Amino acid sequence: MRTSGVLLPVASLPSKYGIGAFSKEAYEFVDTLEKAGQSYWQILPLGPTGYGDSPYQSFSTFAGNPYFIDLEKLIKKGWITKDECKAYDFGDNAGYVDYEKIYNCRYEILRKAYERSRIADDADFQKFCKANKEWLDDYALYTEIKAANGGKSWSEWEDEYRLRDELALEKFAKENQEGILFQKFMQYEFATQWSALKAYANEKGIEIIGDIPIYVAFDSADSWSHPELFQFDENGLPTGVAGCPPDAFSATGQLWGNPLYKWEYHKETGYAWWMKRIRHCVELYDVIRIDHFRGFDEYYSIPYGDLTAEFGHWEKGPGMDIFRTVKESLGNVKIIAEDLGFLTDSVIRMVEESGYPGMKVLEFAFDSREPSNYLPHNYDKNCVVYTGTHDNETLAGWYRELKKEDKKFALRYMGRKKLSINEAVWEIIRLAQSSVADTCIIPIQDYLCLGNEARINHPSTLGGNWIWRLHKDEISKKLVKKIRRMTELYCRIPEKTEMTLKAEDAEDLGEEKK
Repeated sequence: MRTSGVLLPVASLPSKYGIGAFSKEAYEFVDTLEKAGQSYWQILPLGPTGYGDSPYQSFSTFAGNPYFIDLEKLIKKGWITKDECKAYDFGDNAGYVDYEKIYNCRYEILRKAYERSRIADDADFQKFCKANKEWLDDYALYTEIKAANGGKSWSEWEDEYRLRDELALEKFAKENQEGILFQKFMQYEFATQWSALKAYANEKGIEIIGDIPIYVAFDSADSWSHPELFQFDENGLPTGVAGCPPDAFSATGQLWGNPLYKWEYHKETGYAWWMKRIRHCVELYDVIRIDHFRGFDEYYSIPYGDLTAEFGHWEKGPGMDIFRTVKESLGNVKIIAEDLGFLTDSVIRMVEESGYPGMKVLEFAFDSREPSNYLPHNYDKNCVVYTGTHDNETLAGWYRELKKEDKKFALRYMGRKKLSINEAVWEIIRLAQSSVADTCIIPIQDYLCLGNEARINHPSTLGGNWIWRLHKDEISKKLVKKIRRMTELYCRIPEKTEMTLKAEDAEDLGEEKK
């Protein structure tokens, strides 16, 4: 079945109070997707953001980001007031997230809601805490100890907390019961609101594609509470960290700094932690995009303490063994394999054996110096085509800076002699939509023909990332109609088996009237 969807992070929604949330604007975006004939809404990881505000450096692989809790819903419950919300400075630029201001006030207003909610005696809250006890207790305790230590990483805590002395942790939990309950309250509200939004999307025929990063952050509840899962020494420090080797894009490679897994231990336990993690994602999303899929075949290990990724080496990962276990334990989970970058024969075999669709990115296709597997004529049906991802330039920004020879090649491939930037964006979107790929995902910035001011992330950089936001009413009715017509033209609306292209439709899509 041919389908298509739109990539837009939750944080980028034009919600009130400084950052995208599970608000009415999220529901309106779902309505927009339905009107545009889309089948998917792809988002980024939903976890609480840590270092550099990156959703790929989360304080927990199981917890949700409290920033996404819709304050308007808490106002309706009578737990906070509009005036109280207006009294806080959440940032003055509707087009960007000011994380410092969000951090300084979001938790304060949520704390007021908690104190007035009297949630501790609520039966549904108690049920949630019991169902999620395995990760929730550790996460709530971790966040409160972290706060008590001025936000320092757990590796800098006193030994009794860092090394998880049972009596010390029990004493701390008893003395900080309210703070721990507050953390659980935020997770309950997050889960309740997200569940309602996802159910609404599903009712509208929209499935959620969610992201699971291969690694967890070093400073996270996961690595603190389960050090046995990672390559740590006797002092609780990593012996090696994750990243990518030097390549054409980075002379010193990419140093991510995430702890590496002790794969032999995971195998001995039947990948029990991984099965819990993926099962949790199955509850959150309809389709899971596994980030850095090649890391399961081989992973790049960089000595802990190195300032660059230049002196790392490759180690063997679990390969197909972990995905056979997924199928045995969880059944046929819908998974997209992020198989970008240099792929060895063993990675290619792993993707093929898994049966998971891989990814094709059109911004990688037009290198005039060598043939590319990312050109549409090389696609297999079992793949997901993107114009670009959250890590790439927008199409308009990319095309504007494209080398002269590469631009000539792109124009020749599209059968055009000259195109404006906006025309080129839509022609490349057409390449994606018209390709044989079963699924086509377009970032909303590309449909809007926005430049690199709307880029989400510059890999291996700090500052200025993850901040872009959609403006209210930026997606016009005319654009929705145009997206739907192109989606319908290339038979990506599931219920449409036949299609009649009207003259005005053809004009909208840049075709000549017949």
